[in-house]
Amino acid sequence: MAMDEKGLGKRLQEARRKAGLTQQELCHQANLSYSTLAKIERGAIKTPSVFTVVSIAQVLHLSLDELLGLNSGGLTRGQRSKSGVSFVFFDVNGCLVRFYQGAAARVANDYGLAPEQVEMAYLHFNDEICRGTITMEAFNEAVAGRLGIKSLDWAKYYLEAAEPLVEMHQTLAWASEFYRIGLITNIMPGMLDQLFALGKIPSLPYDVIVDSSVVGAIKPESPIFAYAAEQAGVPTDEILLVDDTQTNLIAAEKSGWRVVWFDYARPEESAAHVRSVLELTEG
Repeated sequence: MAMDEKGLGKRLQEARRKAGLTQQELCHQANLSYSTLAKIERGAIKTPSVFTVVSIAQVLHLSLDELLGLNSGGLTRGQRSKSGVSFVFFDVNGCLVRFYQGAAARVANDYGLAPEQVEMAYLHFNDEICRGTITMEAFNEAVAGRLGIKSLDWAKYYLEAAEPLVEMHQTLAWASEFYRIGLITNIMPGMLDQLFALGKIPSLPYDVIVDSSVVGAIKPESPIFAYAAEQAGVPTDEILLVDDTQTNLIAAEKSGWRVVWFDYARPEESAAHVRSVLELTEG
């Protein structure tokens, strides 16, 4: 992968100005320090970290190829890793955003309940709502009844509490430059679209999106993996699942997939592990 280091600062400066952003505005949106951006633009930092470049590219709506000035002989999307992976499915809850505990804690605080009590009520009906076999209204009524409260808007609490896991957003964006990618998630009806709209999961050129509430099956059930593999259109041993739930990973392995466990308590280390598994063959 040959990078035009000399022109990176100039390209970045031109792209930023074309986007109508000041240095301060780009820093804020990309979560960078002003000094780092200024040094990159004037060429003092020749090879910034890939996470920094991915963050800038996302804000400027550029591909890594465009921002880094990769030559035409470089690697392109649709590659195969050294381990043989050509398609990567990423989980959403617990992988791209922190899981339901944040919403449960907020509900508990507002209604004077114990967080574990709210979690248990949520989990009691979670499979049904994620399969799409009950409506959000029915789910809210069922959970509220179990908690002994008058009403509940779980979607509101969930969307407010959903916290992006930035390290995995960056890794996903990097993977999208070289591999075919998809999302496979156990999620309530309409929530995936809401997460996209709120910018809490990256808007990228996904090849496949498997929403449990649309498919009518949830992980770790085998039908959802069979459906996802069919949609991916590659041999199962070329598919990698990145997920935080070990039962899902075991089920994926039984379906012939490769797997990587993501530990959301250690996002930086886990993201680095995902990238190491997806190490590219030399072009």
